[in-house]
Amino acid sequence: MTKVELPDFGMPDAMPEIPPALYQARLERLRERAEARGYDRLVVYADREHSANLAYLTGFDPRFEEAILIVGPSGEPALVVGNECYPMAGAAPLSLRRNLFQDFSLPSQPRDRSRPIAEILSEEGIVRGGRVGVVGWKTYSSREMSDAPAFLVDELRRIAGPSAVENATDLLMDAADGLRVINEVEQLAYFEWAACQTSQGVRNLVFSLRPGLTELGAVRLLEWNGTPLSCHLMLTAGPRARFGLLSPSDRRIQRGDPFTTAFGIWGALNCRAGFVAADANDLPIGIGDYAERLVAPYFEAVAEWYGALRVGVAGGVLHDIIRRRLGDPFFGISLNPGHQLHLDEWVNSPVGPGSSVEVRSGMALQVDIIPATGTDYFTANIEDGVALADESLRRAFAARYPAAWQRIEKRRRFMANAIGIELHPDVLPFSNIPAWLPPFLLEPGAAMTLA
Repeated sequence: MTKVELPDFGMPDAMPEIPPALYQARLERLRERAEARGYDRLVVYADREHSANLAYLTGFDPRFEEAILIVGPSGEPALVVGNECYPMAGAAPLSLRRNLFQDFSLPSQPRDRSRPIAEILSEEGIVRGGRVGVVGWKTYSSREMSDAPAFLVDELRRIAGPSAVENATDLLMDAADGLRVINEVEQLAYFEWAACQTSQGVRNLVFSLRPGLTELGAVRLLEWNGTPLSCHLMLTAGPRARFGLLSPSDRRIQRGDPFTTAFGIWGALNCRAGFVAADANDLPIGIGDYAERLVAPYFEAVAEWYGALRVGVAGGVLHDIIRRRLGDPFFGISLNPGHQLHLDEWVNSPVGPGSSVEVRSGMALQVDIIPATGTDYFTANIEDGVALADESLRRAFAARYPAAWQRIEKRRRFMANAIGIELHPDVLPFSNIPAWLPPFLLEPGAAMTLA
């Protein structure tokens, strides 16, 4: 733990736009994959919690309701929506044919102007003997399983045949080559913008944190600007902090409290956790060696993970680093140490035991390595987002988004010179608090470094 001055990396002047032509290009790539697998139609399901696939393809995400996108081999795809999303869908940057299906609407809203779903599906080319791929948001051991609603999947199977409908979510979300895990330069520029918002918010919070502030008051320090969230805002201190995923309450934060916060919007999430303390003297009795026993080995493990990351490294290699360093049950590492992110906080993960899936240029990854000790030592967390870019993609990024590129290079220099973590040229840090880990949150000027 060393005195570290966290620089001002700067903030974007404007949100990068995804051009309408890119949505059409994504649709055509999806059609090519559907044809290669022999699908006559794809049905993409979405709801408020699981809208990323639909938003990626069309720029539209449903609010309050479910929606489906029916994709054929050519022409405009059909969007099926309820009462409130029908007019909203007109704002989508991709040209769509809208169909009203009022059973997607909220309870007790009018149901008097739409056709049965079977009629809509049949009119859109779903017929007996035709093969249909259903895109939800999970894959399973069997393609027969789907997380799309039973009333939809059952109707598709009644029309096309019981064996003609299968799970096709991997076309978009497969950890190795799903369309959404390999990002265009425009999408990566948006993710960098998003990471600036969330990381700067967490930075503001940590530097302004003080005992006596309520959890709800602390959340305001994040300065959320209204960009759609990728998960509920998380902030807790004291006894509830051990549960991790809870929303803030009006409890007042106290000196010595365990503390955690996570702030995620489309394309980015940042998390920090530690103790509301200025030094070890403020810690609860019995864990005065918190920094030495938990934080230091955790930080060393994450630093090695960062150092190994580059285009072409297998996910199993990254997993083994964390397993070797933090495999002791005390650390409580149970989830994948790193995963892909997009508009949703977790798309998939190439990182796992024995994984041969190689990380590729264009992937956006979350450095999500969380020790859950289940003890008074609580946890430490240094969760930030990065992207992988080969030389060609780096040149394109630097040429099209020079201000963002300057921020990325400044972060890389900070990580190398102040923190001691040398990144491969392929690794682009997007966070304005890159690898910055202050164990004692009331002393943010003292952070972990590599000697």
